[in-house]
Amino acid sequence: MYVSQKIDAIKLSEDLLRAVKLNKPTFTLEFALKHIDLTELQKQLYSEDRKKAFWINIYNAFYQILARNFRHEKSLIYSIKLFMIAGHEFSLDDVEHGILRRFKYKYGLGYLPQLFPSKVLKRLAVVSLDYRIHFALNCGATSCPPILFYDPIDIDNQLEMAMVAFLEAETSFDNDKNTVNITRLFLWFLGDFGGINNVRKIISETLMVDIEGFKVKFNPYSWEEKLGNFFQTNQVA
Repeated sequence: MYVSQKIDAIKLSEDLLRAVKLNKPTFTLEFALKHIDLTELQKQLYSEDRKKAFWINIYNAFYQILARNFRHEKSLIYSIKLFMIAGHEFSLDDVEHGILRRFKYKYGLGYLPQLFPSKVLKRLAVVSLDYRIHFALNCGATSCPPILFYDPIDIDNQLEMAMVAFLEAETSFDNDKNTVNITRLFLWFLGDFGGINNVRKIISETLMVDIEGFKVKFNPYSWEEKLGNFFQTNQVA
């Protein structure tokens, strides 16, 4: 049973996500997360890679848990503080926009900061935003990226792989009309990606195509529910 303050927080996040994937009980793991000492958690999340791996796993695990438990309140599970980590209550929005996006306003297209982030979020947030997190976070919809188990040792390669796979699946080209159709995530978080010119650069470099002169169009986002969408190549021990 997870009771020690010296527990491996990264492993705990992976174990929680694994239990979700295998549809096993998560109470003991949630209890351990709740009772981690905040200072100890900060010490273990000493690098950007460790922060990203832990919080991406946490987000993806708790979305699945909350979506199953609050099926008639889907619009609320992002903003209400429904789970506890290190003695503090968090919402999914806290994790995504407060920690992983470093105090960005949810509806500001990636350009507006949060005005009054909490002290806890300030202590736990990444130092700089990695736009590839948008290809790693899963909110249970058909258009969301599939879920991986993120490991700080290999997270740079994992995020790169997730981005390439997602953009290959979500990008299409009409060479006759000089049009490229891309995921709507680029629009919703345009500032995170560095603006439309940098979006073009990301598409070109990731997919190794020349889209100079192409008109950019954003695909409709399918909110049809698709829970349990794990990366097929991800093996569970």
